[in-house]
Amino acid sequence: MVDGKAVEGFPTPSRKNEFFSKTMIEWGWPEYALPTYIKSHIHPETLDKSKGEYVLVPTFRLPTLIHSRSGNAKWLYEISNRNPVWMHPEDARKFNLKTGDLVKMNTDIGYFVDKVWVTEGMKPGVVACSHHLGRWRRPEDQTGNRWATNTVSIKNDGKGGWKMSTISGIKPFESKDKDSSRIFWSDGGVHQNITFPVHPDPISGMHCWHQRVRIEKAGPEDKYGDIFVDTNKSMEIYREWLKMTRPAPGPGGLRRPLWFKRALRPVDETYYFENMTENGTLKPGVGNK
Repeated sequence: MVDGKAVEGFPTPSRKNEFFSKTMIEWGWPEYALPTYIKSHIHPETLDKSKGEYVLVPTFRLPTLIHSRSGNAKWLYEISNRNPVWMHPEDARKFNLKTGDLVKMNTDIGYFVDKVWVTEGMKPGVVACSHHLGRWRRPEDQTGNRWATNTVSIKNDGKGGWKMSTISGIKPFESKDKDSSRIFWSDGGVHQNITFPVHPDPISGMHCWHQRVRIEKAGPEDKYGDIFVDTNKSMEIYREWLKMTRPAPGPGGLRRPLWFKRALRPVDETYYFENMTENGTLKPGVGNK
């Protein structure tokens, strides 16, 4: 009740905007009960500029596309069908790059090869690549989306390494929609997400998207759209991040706080360890309501 009126308030245990969080203490993070600055994995102290290390913003979004849901929106994809790496002129000069040149973006588990767009619209020391584009399919896969999907080959070196190469880009095709025969673009963009290791935030568990990358000019063997991932290295980094967590159970045997919002919230029973089997499924008779 606020001034005699019933209000819902914030989605917190106190229904208030909590400056002091009792939840953080109860779940083993007392040093963060009050808001404070936390140095992330891309803090400047973690970057070695002498080795070409930069911060990559892979969640950068073109205003004409909607997350990853625009592939079937033909008119939107006609406007934006490639996702070059945005780079400030100062940084481009360091690597002897100009707009349209190929750049190799080395991540902690692999790399992707993309084109550069040199622009004053990017902050020096930071690069960005839109996450909307780079859909792919193999020749043996079902055709599916043809407005926005590159055809690729994927090869395994037998040691945990996987190489993806673009065979062909977007092409016009015949269909009930006459616009499909009018496709004039051939670029489907570059798939970058798979080259990022899993970084589960130690507190929330959500993925930390920003990446530390090592930039270099592409070599003679590098082709536009090339991707490489070392899955062994990926698992190694995941385990490193897992060690930074403070595992549940929390108060009352909870797996996670009941009051945290979710898009599709399970029943309360699923939040308690005592109701779960060793393989993570509900015990028989639990959660029927």
